[in-house]
Amino acid sequence: MNYLFLIPVLPFAGFIILALIGRRLTKSSVAFVGAGSVGLSMLVAVITAIGFLTTPPADHAVTNTLWTWMQFDGYAPSISFVLDPLSLIMVLVITIVGFLIHLYSTEFMSDDEGYSRFFAYMNLFVGSMLTLVLADNLVLLYLGWEGVGLCSYLLIGFWYKDPVNGRAARKAFIVTRIGDTAMAIGLFLLFTNLGTLNIQELMQAAHVKWPIGSDTAVLAAALLLGGALGKSAQLPLQVWLPDAMAGPTPVSALIHAATMVTAGVYLIARTHVLFELAPAVQTAVAVIGALTLLIAGFSALVQRDIKRVLAYSTISQIGYMFLALGVGAWSAAMFHFMTHAFFKALLFLGAGVVILAQHEEHDMFKMGGLRKKLPATFWTFLIGSASLSALPIVTAGFYSKDLILWQAWSSPSGGALLCAGGLLGAFITSIYTFRMVFVTFFGESKMEVSHRPGSRMIMPLMILAVFSIVGGFVEMPDTLGNVALFSNFLQPVFPVQAVQHAGIGTELLFQIIASLVSLSGIFVAYLLYFRSPRTAEKLALSSVGAKIERFWFSGWGFDWLYEKLFINPFLWIAKINKHDFIDSGYAAIASLNREVHAVLSKTQTGKIRWYAMGIVIGAVVFLGIIVMLQ
Repeated sequence: MNYLFLIPVLPFAGFIILALIGRRLTKSSVAFVGAGSVGLSMLVAVITAIGFLTTPPADHAVTNTLWTWMQFDGYAPSISFVLDPLSLIMVLVITIVGFLIHLYSTEFMSDDEGYSRFFAYMNLFVGSMLTLVLADNLVLLYLGWEGVGLCSYLLIGFWYKDPVNGRAARKAFIVTRIGDTAMAIGLFLLFTNLGTLNIQELMQAAHVKWPIGSDTAVLAAALLLGGALGKSAQLPLQVWLPDAMAGPTPVSALIHAATMVTAGVYLIARTHVLFELAPAVQTAVAVIGALTLLIAGFSALVQRDIKRVLAYSTISQIGYMFLALGVGAWSAAMFHFMTHAFFKALLFLGAGVVILAQHEEHDMFKMGGLRKKLPATFWTFLIGSASLSALPIVTAGFYSKDLILWQAWSSPSGGALLCAGGLLGAFITSIYTFRMVFVTFFGESKMEVSHRPGSRMIMPLMILAVFSIVGGFVEMPDTLGNVALFSNFLQPVFPVQAVQHAGIGTELLFQIIASLVSLSGIFVAYLLYFRSPRTAEKLALSSVGAKIERFWFSGWGFDWLYEKLFINPFLWIAKINKHDFIDSGYAAIASLNREVHAVLSKTQTGKIRWYAMGIVIGAVVFLGIIVMLQ
């Protein structure tokens, strides 16, 4: 598999072409290069996957080294890509979902004046994410990590003429830099103590050198966790993701489904050995995930903007992945990553169709009645919503979320509180998801449809809808057929999984409870937003309800808190420090130079005889100095 490097290189090649000559190409040519480069990358990934599955390598990994990148202190990191079961799953999801989003974008962005710039950024985004997941060392991984951070800034602020969009882009960039700084310090700590940043060598050295609970292991894992919290928008660094909806809808789909926010999940999964050596940090991962999924879920309940509902939903679903990682259910976390990529991309792209059809309107409560006017969008959106709500038996989301909840209960690292948090989150998810469905697609029509999607927008929706159903059948519990293709495939990467101590009867009872929780949430949404919407209005308008709604709507006041604790004090210090004594020193030097310049400029009279006299006087002075020195 010496062609492994082509998977990230092809999107990068598309970026270079579009960056250099994109403005001179026709829109059809831009679409061909932008979507085609990712399509070719997907094709190479699928061929690679077939080869990997039919003739698996002896050590379950394939390495493709291109060249030595740099050398320092006896360490020479290379531009080297590694393919193992974990990275293969990531690559397939990124390229397949990424290609479908690019195909959708060729129509969605067709009227935008920045058409070529958009696809250049999108190609760079996909290439950076593929570099991140294929890197065999943490230096190259960090390059891809920063690449997706840069692309998020460029794409969230794509419509930069609107100050709101620019602010959202800066917010995303700055908040994620906090986590990135922690991660960079963690890399220095790992290299200083273990002498390498090659991921496989690093994990082996950490396992040999550090005992479980080692202070150094705990600190290193905590610093990597800081990076993961920033990229994956988990507490307390989740505040950037809702504002990231300022970018075009395909950008939101790409960020939330296949690229940036899943990077933190991948980082923890890839370095899971380090987190197993730091049980306190691993427990923190589970607790943070449980708290995040609840806080974001409650916030999603009261949003009016259809994209912000989905944004908070993503924060919540990534919380489920963190919960799974924290209890040692590594395969369950990656399974939910895969299914979530399918149904969340579907929901965002479906929301994009709705927004275009409703004159760029984002407020769900100004829509309604779209079920018959946009039938294909409605049915695919309904499938995505059912999968997000973990509708039992028939949706992919049910199998991945059920596995997380079960292992949160049965794992030695889990417990009743974590499981209860996950179940409550599932109940909330069903309510806000079908609230979105009933408000947007049912009821009276409040606005005429101004745009109907073409085949390039509908086709990705249909494909993702199929994946949102069948994607869960690769991992089914003992009670429903005992299919474990996904976890068995990942076993070489995660040989130790969360141990289930309960019997099949207990597991069946648990699945019935989880199913009833999800169905109850759908039923509550049906009562409040379809059968009796006035009841929901009365609850929202009551004195207590209005206060709670404002609090949840604002994301639990985290932006307000950070503004008071960090932003305002920083601005106050900056205002005081604007003319400090250090600046006055530099100002004095600049002033002296201006005065000297003013004096010297007076000698420029334009009279040649004065210049000649100056040369003669200078020569005499110079010769005099030489004579005196002798």
